[in-house]
Amino acid sequence: MTLSIIIPTLNEAVALPATLAALPKGCEIIVVDGGSRDGTAPLAARLGARVIVSPPGRARQMNAGAAGAHGEQLLFLHADTLVPARAEQLIADALMHHHWGRFDVRLTGRHPMLAMIARLMNLRSRLSGIATGDQGIFLHRHTFEAIGGFPEQPLMEDIELSKRLKQWGAPACLHQRVCTSGRRWEQHGVWRTIWLMWRLRFAYWRGADPHRLVELYR
Repeated sequence: MTLSIIIPTLNEAVALPATLAALPKGCEIIVVDGGSRDGTAPLAARLGARVIVSPPGRARQMNAGAAGAHGEQLLFLHADTLVPARAEQLIADALMHHHWGRFDVRLTGRHPMLAMIARLMNLRSRLSGIATGDQGIFLHRHTFEAIGGFPEQPLMEDIELSKRLKQWGAPACLHQRVCTSGRRWEQHGVWRTIWLMWRLRFAYWRGADPHRLVELYR
């Protein structure tokens, strides 16, 4: 089965080359750009990706990428995330027994708390069956289409997608790790970011409108 890798971008010219270089050969690579001003789209094209231009919004961009993809399997990947070796085979093997899945994550950076944050993210995901975009969500195309794709909301689109997918079954939680930049935590402060993300998740669980939550996130 063919794998399409869909990467939403917005001003990711610095991180994107390493991400593309780590991808397996022979897969369809689609970069969906939401209006970058740093040359991300032409850079992606020069590096061999197929570029789709979309209105901004990660969910909207990923849906646009999926609509233009040809693969029978889909992997949604952040622009600052490196996949493990043999990622395409790991995904194919996992999807023989599951409708969907994700990788464990490792956060790269200098702060000593990043390793603990990653371990807790992976543990929480195993216990809850909820995956985040940082972990590289993959699934069958027909499953993605059957649930209507990502909800086009400005925040928590990965959480909502996971909730829909859990109705089809538990995710394949692969121990192999994607490496994701810890820049968000380092730039805004580790404890401050942890507190903010838990506040947002709790509010969303309580039924808060994601359009209001995104104002707090920003």
